[in-house]
Amino acid sequence: MSIPFPEIDPVALSLGPVVIRWYALAYLVGFLAGWKYALHLAGLTPNNRPTRDDIDNFVSFAVLGVILGGRLGYVLFYQPSLYAANPLDAFKVWEGGMAFHGGAAGVMIALIGFCLFHKIQLLRMSDIVCAVAPIGLFFGRCANFINGELFGRVTDSPWGVVFPRGGDMPRHPSQLYEAFFEGAVLFVILWVLYKKLNMKARPGVVTGAFLAGYGIFRFGIEFFRQPDLHLGFIISEISMGQILSVPMIILGLGVIGYAYRKS
Repeated sequence: MSIPFPEIDPVALSLGPVVIRWYALAYLVGFLAGWKYALHLAGLTPNNRPTRDDIDNFVSFAVLGVILGGRLGYVLFYQPSLYAANPLDAFKVWEGGMAFHGGAAGVMIALIGFCLFHKIQLLRMSDIVCAVAPIGLFFGRCANFINGELFGRVTDSPWGVVFPRGGDMPRHPSQLYEAFFEGAVLFVILWVLYKKLNMKARPGVVTGAFLAGYGIFRFGIEFFRQPDLHLGFIISEISMGQILSVPMIILGLGVIGYAYRKS
């Protein structure tokens, strides 16, 4: 028993030569929703920085960090030999190929530089940025499902999906697993920490919870996700996504420990 893949055109809108894909819309909606939510969080402490103006000023740097970092991470972590032979292809972002871990690193670099330049406490700013990140993750993983990419391993579960590019066997819809856990569940956890448990009084807890939480969820879901064909398993049954998630978990736990010691 399996679920047929829904016939959803990856192209959401086509106006002559202009083609707008669901994947691009997912990025756009994720950025806009995250921006608005970040403004809301900044407004909870109007007398302290970061202010709403700080959030507005950082948005463009965040977008660049996600796109440039995500693309560079994909090139370095997932297709180094291909792009070493064809370096100019690394600039063809419209052909796809983004890595979350690279995008996260890009935003971190942009965040550190922005906070140093504007004299903003880094962990307070990063708490807001991390609290909104699951919004983009949710829409991005839903777009992965629509594109029929990054699907899971073969399964006999009743909710297995036969993906057009995944052969005739039903597979785990791992994109939806990630949308739920890395997006919706992680968003709620960080919302509770920031607003209900008042962790904004302990800068860094939300940042650490995001890093560790994402790393744990991603590491677990990778057991259901089909490894990239050109990489396969890196060590035994361990994938590249799991290897890259381990430093996030360690860093996240370290940031939480630092936040409690400092407070």
